[in-house]
Amino acid sequence: MASKKNLRRLRIKRRVRKSIFGTAERPRLSVHRSNTGIYAQLIDDNKGHTLTFASSKEFSDKRSVNAGVATEVGKRIADKAKSLNLTEVVFDRNGYLYHGKVKALADGAREGGLKF
Repeated sequence: MASKKNLRRLRIKRRVRKSIFGTAERPRLSVHRSNTGIYAQLIDDNKGHTLTFASSKEFSDKRSVNAGVATEVGKRIADKAKSLNLTEVVFDRNGYLYHGKVKALADGAREGGLKF
């Protein structure tokens, strides 16, 4: 059974995803957060393909992630996007609050050169 907190997040996610759509020219930057990691992927919703991804597992073997690691994940996804000649994305926070690790990832992606 899902917790009330997770059900609330999924309800917010469904509401927000009605208006967010990624294309090949401007993919969707989707963020997923767990207790042990943070993950980001660029998605082309027209084809339903993931263009590239980055995760905290690439940087650290620690069991938990802090905002510093999330910033590095944001910079890594921005570098991978640049290698695909992508500079603009649509940010999908996936129902999570724009706060803490999610905000740090977004700031890292902006520092890396992505615009959203």
